[in-house]
Amino acid sequence: MNYRHAFHAGNFADVFKHVVLCRILNYLREKPAAFRVIDTHAGEGLYDLTTSEARRGGEWSAGIGRLMAAADTGHIPADAAALLKPYFDVIGALNERGQIKVYPGSPAVARAFLRPQDKLIACELEPAAVRQLVRHLDNDGRIKTIAIDGWTALGAYVPPPERRGLVLVDPPFEEEADFHRLSHLLGIAHRKWATGIYALWYPIKGRGEADALAKRVRKLGIAKVLRAEHLVSAVSDQSRLNGSGLILVNPPWTLEAELKVLLPVLARLLGREINNGSYRLDWLSGEN
Repeated sequence: MNYRHAFHAGNFADVFKHVVLCRILNYLREKPAAFRVIDTHAGEGLYDLTTSEARRGGEWSAGIGRLMAAADTGHIPADAAALLKPYFDVIGALNERGQIKVYPGSPAVARAFLRPQDKLIACELEPAAVRQLVRHLDNDGRIKTIAIDGWTALGAYVPPPERRGLVLVDPPFEEEADFHRLSHLLGIAHRKWATGIYALWYPIKGRGEADALAKRVRKLGIAKVLRAEHLVSAVSDQSRLNGSGLILVNPPWTLEAELKVLLPVLARLLGREINNGSYRLDWLSGEN
């Protein structure tokens, strides 16, 4: 399967992933020491929502479009709105006021948080995506774009010289084996860099693969692993994407409380039908 994220950019899964990413990056930026972001499956970097690909799926309108509309009409509680502000600021910097024509991929989100001393390694293998990634990001001296398999990158670039930072693993899940690669290679990377923050994204169609992934991660013996999941519908129809999750290793100490505020809001606003979304937030190991 030749996955093209342009069809899905800005959908509910992107919103969930990037909201959490912004909270982690906001935390990392609070301390003066430099940090590094390693994005193993970076994609194109930026996505034009006016293209035929984006319009054909229209998924962004039920994701970022719906969330921004709720913000504009005051339907987001004040505590959640404050936590969402860094994410909205990233979107706003790329678009004219009141419009959403461009949506950032994860490397563009990360770039918005980099200070002069911080670095980003953006990895991508698909040739067309690599060309776009270079065009969008390669003029920034803090960013290095590399044409490399993301699974290889997960082991190749840890630990970073800064010894502070985040590894984001967001594969397209083109193969069934990707769920197993996710847990297996996390174990290898964590043994090399046990203090780093890892954010591992996965899709949820049914419960089987997601629950098996959690079970394997528990067996790795990692001290602190937080699981966050956001579903827009029940998993009864497993032919479609019903939600997504994040395995968060060494999450910032503030993140659990922030997600307790954010996840109910995302579930309420982004469900396929009004108020039919749901979420899960629990520790696979560590704090409870």
